[in-house]
Amino acid sequence: MPTGHDDAPLKPVGLSRSFAGYQKRMIAFGFNLTAKTGSGSRKQGEFHRASTVGLVVALVAGAAVLLSGPDARAATPSVSMGTAQFFAVLGATTVTNTGNSTINGNLGVWPGTAVTGFPPGLVVVPATTEKGNAVAQQAEADLTNAYNDAAGRSVSATTTENLAGLHLGPGVFAGPGKTSLSLTGSLVLDGAGDPSSVFIFQSNSTLITGSGSSVTLVNGAQPCNVFWQVGSSATLDTNSTFVGTIMAQASITANTGATVEGRALARAGAVTLDSNHFSRPGCDLTQPTTTQGTTTTQGTTTTQGSTTTTEATITTTQGTTTTQGTTTTAPATT
Repeated sequence: MPTGHDDAPLKPVGLSRSFAGYQKRMIAFGFNLTAKTGSGSRKQGEFHRASTVGLVVALVAGAAVLLSGPDARAATPSVSMGTAQFFAVLGATTVTNTGNSTINGNLGVWPGTAVTGFPPGLVVVPATTEKGNAVAQQAEADLTNAYNDAAGRSVSATTTENLAGLHLGPGVFAGPGKTSLSLTGSLVLDGAGDPSSVFIFQSNSTLITGSGSSVTLVNGAQPCNVFWQVGSSATLDTNSTFVGTIMAQASITANTGATVEGRALARAGAVTLDSNHFSRPGCDLTQPTTTQGTTTTQGTTTTQGSTTTTEATITTTQGTTTTQGTTTTAPATT
């Protein structure tokens, strides 16, 4: 897995090729020493060759450790959201909206009861609005459990405070000292071909995105498995494109035009919206399937009438499927 300071995931193939070239050069260098020392210095040449072999073995071992690190680490488990998973927006005191926000997912508040700005805001059916009732109360309780789970995970890599320009694989991330996180540009989360890959970000302070910033998912990463644990408040600036579930201890503010494929869930404060679009994330864990095998069908059908012959048709998909047949129609007899 790349750390927060990597520009891109590790590329084992490229590394192994570079190392192979280096290995060849080192071995060649050892033999050249033998040739230059002459027959009277055979032991010295052998010493250099032995030193070269030792260095090569050490480098191979080091490369093996480097390449096996991400695979050796156990996959990061997801965070269970309980009933909070059904909410796109959940506040503790109030939920306030300005403009034509659309919420694809439940909207709720507890222990407060105030939801304002709907309409013009819209909660898209079949999603519902839960205000100060048992449904919202249970969602807040499940949010607390999820928040504590995410906050208690061991950090697998320390990033910079500003996440812009990073390309991260699955894992648990925090800035230096788990202080505030910001995003002023593009952050790429790389699932490495695994649709169940999980990304957890921890901050004991704030999360603030800049105007026009973005979170992009590639190679199977899914928004349902991206979590942001925020110890204070979160702010998404204008026209941010954000991905993942924000679990904030205090409040969450989405400024004009920010879009979220995820959730805004506040434990103790308000959620404030302004012409935003929220889509509660779903997960598609379907793995590609491969079917291999060979099937052959043969047969002959004869009826009366004019004579027609149809030859074989063959179709192949990762294996061989062959259908053969001949249809012969004999002339009519009187």
